Amino acid sequence: MRRIVIAGASAAGLAAAETLRREGYDGSIGLVGREPHQPYDRPPLSKQVLSGDWDAERTTLRPAADLAALDLDLRLGTSAAALSTEARTVTLSDGATLDYDGLVIATGVRPRKLPQCALPGVHVLRDLEDAVALRERLAAGRRLVVVGAGFLGAEVASSARALGARVTLVEPAPLPLAHAVGHDVGAHLAQVHREHGVNLRTGTKVDEFVTEAARVTGVRLSDGTLVPADDVLVAIGSEPNTEWLADSGLRLADGVVCDQYTAAAPGVYAAGDVARWHNPLFGTSMRIEHRTNAAEQGMAAARNLLRPEQPRPFAPVPYFWSDQHGLKIQAYGYLRGHDEARVVEGSLAEGRFLVAYRTGPALTGALAIGMPPKALRRWRAAIGARSDWHAQVA
Repeated sequence: MRRIVIAGASAAGLAAAETLRREGYDGSIGLVGREPHQPYDRPPLSKQVLSGDWDAERTTLRPAADLAALDLDLRLGTSAAALSTEARTVTLSDGATLDYDGLVIATGVRPRKLPQCALPGVHVLRDLEDAVALRERLAAGRRLVVVGAGFLGAEVASSARALGARVTLVEPAPLPLAHAVGHDVGAHLAQVHREHGVNLRTGTKVDEFVTEAARVTGVRLSDGTLVPADDVLVAIGSEPNTEWLADSGLRLADGVVCDQYTAAAPGVYAAGDVARWHNPLFGTSMRIEHRTNAAEQGMAAARNLLRPEQPRPFAPVPYFWSDQHGLKIQAYGYLRGHDEARVVEGSLAEGRFLVAYRTGPALTGALAIGMPPKALRRWRAAIGARSDWHAQVA
């Protein structure tokens, strides 16, 4: 194996490149990135960058010297446009063709959009430019409507309130994030938003964007309410960047479908937000859009690509975190589809608590708000051991 291509100059793609070198691979590594920037970290975009605490350069994942030491064929400002697994080639958007012996797909996701997203004043948040453009519009007294109260929307609402903006957060579900974290945690987060001055509107949808002189000036909700707006952020989820793989023969289903080793085909692996793989620890297929998983999966894909005869299953206990209104939210495991969620430490009334999650007979997740990191450690180990629920919470 002398030529490896990594499609996606993301956290997952960079982790794969670094792991290849660390494992002794000295052949060619082509790293292809749609954006013109060197690989950078995305979680700070909705927090430190949007609040103005960080400038854009601080998000860069590695100093230029460290990146140069990897001796990459770095193709920035162009994207993967087509894949031929038969010819083992990746065609780029600029017309170039890269041959490969091994391929890592790390092309990530893009924001799901509404038809009105092209209007001036309507934003999405995925790239550095998105964060900088929205940051320039936020100030004390400015009116921001955030459509979607998932983690991204909630973090933007928090950052905007810290800047003094007047924020309305619109969510069609009865509670924010309840589908993932459960009713009680969702209700607690709703209360936190309201206590910090967010106008949280749940159980209602966007009916239309109101404009004046071709610029958005408000959002009309399905209950008839008109919410004035200087700017609108649409944060209604994401879609995996897999269109370029349509004729590749790879299986695509809300991501690149992979086995437990993150392999999508012989010599082809996927990592990060775009990868849907079978996690044997939980016995289910999952696609995780969190920073820690991206790096860990990039490393796993690189190792298995180099040693396909001795693959190791990628069976992590997923971890994610979020910062909202000064609260640190941390979680381990796979919370979606849980059968039970129970507060096992602290209390919701105190605002400091740890919730354990059950799926079937097993402990499958734990989430903490306002608790020290060490509070989660034993729960992470128990999840990784597929511990019996009753043995842990009794």
